[in-house]
Amino acid sequence: MSFYQHLKELLREMDIRAMGRPLLLASLVGVIAGLGAIAFSAGVHWCDSFFLTQLGQYHPLPKGLAMDQMPQMTSLRTDYRWYLFLIPVIGGLVSGFLVFRFAPEAEGHGTDAAIDAYHNKGGMIRGRVPIVKGLASIITIGTGGSAGKEGPVAQIGAGFGSWLASRLGLDTAERRVLLLAGMAGGIGATFRAPLGGALFAVEVLYQDPDFEHEGLIPAIISSIVAYSVFGAVTGWKPLLATPVFVFDHPSEMFSYLLLGIFCALFGRFYVRVFYGIQERFRAIPLPAMVKPAIGGLLVGLLAMLVPQVLGSGYGMVQAALYGKLAIWVMLVVALAKIFATSFTISSGGSGGVFAPSLVIGAMLGGSFGAIMDSLFPALVQDPRAYVLIGMAGFFAGVSNTPIATLIMVCELTGNYALLAPLMLVCVVAMVVFRKNTIYCRQVANRTESPAHFGDFIVDVLEGIHVADLAEHGRKPHTIPEHMPLSEILEEIANAEGAYYPTVDKDGNMTGIFSVNDIRRILAEDLPPMLVLARDIANANVITARPDELLTDVMRKMSSRGLEEIPVMNITDPRKVHFMLSRRAVLARYAAELEKKKEIYRPG
Repeated sequence: MSFYQHLKELLREMDIRAMGRPLLLASLVGVIAGLGAIAFSAGVHWCDSFFLTQLGQYHPLPKGLAMDQMPQMTSLRTDYRWYLFLIPVIGGLVSGFLVFRFAPEAEGHGTDAAIDAYHNKGGMIRGRVPIVKGLASIITIGTGGSAGKEGPVAQIGAGFGSWLASRLGLDTAERRVLLLAGMAGGIGATFRAPLGGALFAVEVLYQDPDFEHEGLIPAIISSIVAYSVFGAVTGWKPLLATPVFVFDHPSEMFSYLLLGIFCALFGRFYVRVFYGIQERFRAIPLPAMVKPAIGGLLVGLLAMLVPQVLGSGYGMVQAALYGKLAIWVMLVVALAKIFATSFTISSGGSGGVFAPSLVIGAMLGGSFGAIMDSLFPALVQDPRAYVLIGMAGFFAGVSNTPIATLIMVCELTGNYALLAPLMLVCVVAMVVFRKNTIYCRQVANRTESPAHFGDFIVDVLEGIHVADLAEHGRKPHTIPEHMPLSEILEEIANAEGAYYPTVDKDGNMTGIFSVNDIRRILAEDLPPMLVLARDIANANVITARPDELLTDVMRKMSSRGLEEIPVMNITDPRKVHFMLSRRAVLARYAAELEKKKEIYRPG
């Protein structure tokens, strides 16, 4: 066999066509996520410089300084203008208006919204959401709000991935994968952590140790591309500079074990404060768009006592890594940052929780290490190392992402020498309070996710045909394809179901549309008499046959996020026999499951 024949055979086995599309789409999402991260970071930097530095005359500790350039900090005092407390109010007013006027789903930390879209919305994110989220978060963070970049950039990347999948007509499963790729790209670029960003996107969906393995490779590709785009413009240095740490003192693992428990306890407190304050704000009888300004006012008043709560706080982390902070300063900043973050985001402000959580964890880790060093100097090798490990342990405990977090912290500090204690602290911090999470949209595991509903019920339905559910089917409510929109609205006003087949003059199905398609057309403000049923309907209809196995139909419905599917007539496959709903399949599944329980029930 010649060389070219060998090459052709190899290419055939590699299936370049099948590999090429996911690679290309994930790379495209990565490019946009990287550009979005650049624009977002530039916007935050400009806003921060104008409002806090120029207007408020507040100069936080900078990150990236060498150890001998970082001042020793034994006090919270710093210079600022007396009206500094009003600046976060400005951010709250603007952010609240943008979010609640144009995209209410952009409220809070955007990672939760992306998680919810993955599990419950078929990966759908409205096109305006990333833009509104980005602008609102730039204002919130740039005016001193205690929030981070991870939520906004995750939603920006996820939003583009969702939009691209919808424009290309991809199915629900592919749209969900591109959503994850967008999340990974945004986070991997912003935090200069390509591997951590990819792992975070597939791990943050679940409370239990579970991964969305279908999205891992596209997430890695997108994250690499986004990181490369971002690094080419902003540079390649890690986000934080750290001393050289080593781990060659195994007995210190006991101290790290206690640190994991310490992080878990404070993580529990953090989550309770965060959602407790959220409930208090929801109970305030004021318009939602005003509440972020109230949260900003509370942050501003707190900043008059502890200015270090403003903004990202990475300079404080840098100082702690160099051992420049007193124990009481770290403890006060950690506690104040918990409340400042809750005031900012729980009030409806826009921003992420990753950066504030890193600051809180760093302060807790640094104070814990310093205390242990004073009590047991022979046990603690370097108390500054506890800053880095506390960062990872605290966030792992409140996000249920131990693997992604320990990798991300290693990448954003450029320090991998503490991998073993990082692994221990992250796992311990997570398992102490298993259901403690700052991301309330997480589900327990893949079996609990609506995105994988069809993956786990097919075995129970094995051998059952669609015809067996005919009596539970709904009579199709067909719409003539030439019927104008005004008449369609009257026709379906009191109709059952959410899907309506369109038919020609002979009663043959030509397409199908849903209530959501009607809403989309109405949003475009077109004259109702000019829009016909065939203009709304999708001609590529997913159908079922009466002799088809229910397991195959369920896979169709799950992969494309359908609530109903038309079952065609066995003798005339152009006419709809009945509409089969997901609810009917679920009811049959429950009945079959109960039968199996009766068979295997002892006695």
